[in-house]
Amino acid sequence: MGFTEDITRLAEQVQKNADRVVGEQATKMSLIAPFFSALGYDVFDPSEVIPEYVADFATKKAGQFEKVDYAIAINGTIVMIVEAKARDKKPEAHDGQLKKYFNALISTKVSIVTNGVEYRFFTDLRHENIMDDEPFFAFDVLDYDSKDLENLKFFHKDNFDINLIKVHAEELVYVKGLTELVGNLLRSPSKDFMSFLLKELGKLSPSYEIEGKINDRKIQRFQPIIKKAIQISLVDLMTRSISQEIGKSGEEQNTNTSDEIIDAVGEQETMVDAKVETTEEELAAFEKVKEIVAASKDYHLEIKYKDVVSYFGINVGKVTWWFLRLYLSQKKKSFVTRLPIETVKSLASDFEVQEMTASLGDATSRVIISSIEDLDKLTPLILKCYEAEASKHI
Repeated sequence: MGFTEDITRLAEQVQKNADRVVGEQATKMSLIAPFFSALGYDVFDPSEVIPEYVADFATKKAGQFEKVDYAIAINGTIVMIVEAKARDKKPEAHDGQLKKYFNALISTKVSIVTNGVEYRFFTDLRHENIMDDEPFFAFDVLDYDSKDLENLKFFHKDNFDINLIKVHAEELVYVKGLTELVGNLLRSPSKDFMSFLLKELGKLSPSYEIEGKINDRKIQRFQPIIKKAIQISLVDLMTRSISQEIGKSGEEQNTNTSDEIIDAVGEQETMVDAKVETTEEELAAFEKVKEIVAASKDYHLEIKYKDVVSYFGINVGKVTWWFLRLYLSQKKKSFVTRLPIETVKSLASDFEVQEMTASLGDATSRVIISSIEDLDKLTPLILKCYEAEASKHI
């Protein structure tokens, strides 16, 4: 089942049960736990979804240690903390506990406040390691669209990359603000904006230049002309945009957006240090893959890796050009590919192959392995993954 179907099923359950859920504990069990399960986290593994989390620095308040309702961990690193409210309460942080934990847990860059229906996501865009007062993203289980789903995918266990999330969070916040600003200016141009347009007009051509000083009287005279020009420009932009997008699928557009965000991460030299430690096992797996792809007769692109908290990615030069993502935890080992699932099954007939439940980009299937030694047995598949991606960039 795919990610969209998982969330659809979750929404149906919440719609059915929400009115019967009373109190914070019932909200956690009936609404919040299923949400994180849909995001790929094992809610029955207390090392991954940690309820009533108490940190070493916690202090006592009213005789009890301060805690957060959930800490979400990937490979032992806490990546998100959660404050739960009862289903009939607004998802707002009040006592400062969540913010205190966020500010102290340096590796944690996402905090969530939720009532089981609406989830508000916070990070530290304003000041490093200090939780923002306003969320950068909100997801309502009972009222969402396709764009909300694409945003939610960033928090899925298979995709979680804090650098990626920080860049995306900044984009969400400032695109929203700038869209509102530009919209206001276009609907009701301010005096300063109209003055700016009239001054810039002469730079296009001397024939457009307005003689004399741009004063209030001239602005008033040109106001209806400016409004009409704005309307014509907007219609023209919309027409061009629609024409250019005809034939493009939503999936292709979403993939392009994700790639642009990933590229932006690569350009940031001062991004968050997620304190990812590349293990000897991951490096050994990388060496095995290097040996396998060196046997390609048609392609000889250098392969590189990018290690993030949730996976170890292998690419052919750019992080967006990945062909394998390895998940090498102690409990379970696997890798995902971009090949069609039927192709993967045919080249890994002795292994368990699963359809991906979520993807950032176009990952389609997961191959379960017992150790990195299995990579040698999967040489044809790995070579096929490499050549399929390399062929796109020659």
